Amino acid sequence: MDRKPTRQSSIVLILAVVLAACLPQPAPVVPELVQAPPDPTPSPTAAEVLGAAVEGSSRFELQVPAPARPLIFPTALPEPETTWRPPPYAPPWSLGPYDHFFLGRPIQSNEVNWPNPQYRYGSTLLGEEDLHTGIDISASRGAPVVAAGAGKVVSAGYGLYRGVEDITDPYGLAVAILHDFGYEGKPLYSVYAHLGSIDVWPGQHVEAGEQLGVVGETGDASGPHLHFEVRLGENRYFSTRNPELWIVPYEGWGVLAGWVENSFGRPLYEQLIEITSLENGEHWNVWTYAQGTVLPDDHFGENFVISDLPAGPYEVLINFVGHALTAQFYLYPGRVNFLRFEGRDGFIIDPTATPANLDAPPGK
Repeated sequence: MDRKPTRQSSIVLILAVVLAACLPQPAPVVPELVQAPPDPTPSPTAAEVLGAAVEGSSRFELQVPAPARPLIFPTALPEPETTWRPPPYAPPWSLGPYDHFFLGRPIQSNEVNWPNPQYRYGSTLLGEEDLHTGIDISASRGAPVVAAGAGKVVSAGYGLYRGVEDITDPYGLAVAILHDFGYEGKPLYSVYAHLGSIDVWPGQHVEAGEQLGVVGETGDASGPHLHFEVRLGENRYFSTRNPELWIVPYEGWGVLAGWVENSFGRPLYEQLIEITSLENGEHWNVWTYAQGTVLPDDHFGENFVISDLPAGPYEVLINFVGHALTAQFYLYPGRVNFLRFEGRDGFIIDPTATPANLDAPPGK
């Protein structure tokens, strides 16, 4: 016979159902997943990359490292001309009142005989190299090196910098000439360094164009080239002047020199100057002198020089405190052309104002 549930038994049943619902349930059975073996070189965590948390702090303070300082190199510009250039004027040459192109080219015209545009006088390659007290001429190994002017050989061999015979001398095999002529009562010297061999001896008198040796890479040189210096007053490392103001330009070409300062009259060191031909769009870069042992010309007082520019109309540009300041000028052949930059006041062109017609020199 069936027994009917009593009221008391119903209450017990309800309590049992509630208690069963509150008890922990067994984990469901799931199929096992096949996992790939761990990476033997796991990726670093964010904490490993950015730094550990500050110990004892109630919050994480990740130490973010400063970004690495990028290496800065000057823009590798191709030279506007590769092989052909007009012949140079015959030294001595002087059109302007303070021009003193007394020296010929130390490399003959059948070779590269113009300065390396990236490492001019006063350059450090933006801190990558030592301050440059001369110009580098990238002639080929074995090319003849000739006297830029007549004079007496006062040094030949290893030891130009230290003054004693030393094969570790940074100039390597070098020749120094005391010229038969000076400038304003001061003796004038020229220096030819990193030679592969030497054909002259101390005390010998040489004429302009006479072979002194050949291009090499002795001393502190990364490849064959001629390092050429001009020294005024003394035959010392600390008495150099910019050779581009002393060697004759090419016929129909000229030299641009100038002074670049900030708005407070202080020189701007290693400031980029961009020069563009208004005739054909060719482009040149030059940097102002770095701070150090280089000296300006006694008359020009420049802090940059770029030689071997064809005569004609140009635009010059300097980026100063976020502004591109420009000017146009006509570059005269066979002489030093000069300009000034005075910070927020911009450019001052010397010797004359910009001609109205930039296709021809003023007065024509």
